[in-house]
Amino acid sequence: MVEFYPSRSAVPLELWRSLIQQARESVDILVYAGLFLPELHDITRLGDRARQGCRIRALLADPNGAGVRRRGEEEGFGIGLAHRVLLSLRYYEPILAIPGVELRLHDTTLYASIFRADETMLVNTHVYGSTAAHNPVLQLRRVPGGRVVDHYITSFDRVWNQAKPTTNIDAVIAAFDGR
Repeated sequence: MVEFYPSRSAVPLELWRSLIQQARESVDILVYAGLFLPELHDITRLGDRARQGCRIRALLADPNGAGVRRRGEEEGFGIGLAHRVLLSLRYYEPILAIPGVELRLHDTTLYASIFRADETMLVNTHVYGSTAAHNPVLQLRRVPGGRVVDHYITSFDRVWNQAKPTTNIDAVIAAFDGR
């Protein structure tokens, strides 16, 4: 573990930016909405990374899924969380046609949001009844013989493998039923 932050807002803005700017091999994002990321950082920079050969994998919650409805209720946001997902999807839309950028929708219960750039990872833990923004963030770095980063990567891959590939944001928004 490199650093512990008591909340997501305690993570330095420059750290979020540098993870994307310095990534050479891969960027992985696993969130429900993760709306803060495109609000902090121009998502087109992810497209720039992909054009330079970096693999970009983003997993956002299916706004019609049971997982996002349940999490919205638990956080006290209700349908607001699904709306945040839809807005976040719009931010990602301009980079979806770039080779190397993949976006999938998941319907999973997340115990942590994962942000990985090469060998560095930020893990935003989830606490029942509390929004991700108010929960601790662990900054991790992969080290030879270490297991923690690989453990989170395995979790990411499990969600990735069951998620639905998405390139048509208009169709996702049109399918949103707002239950």
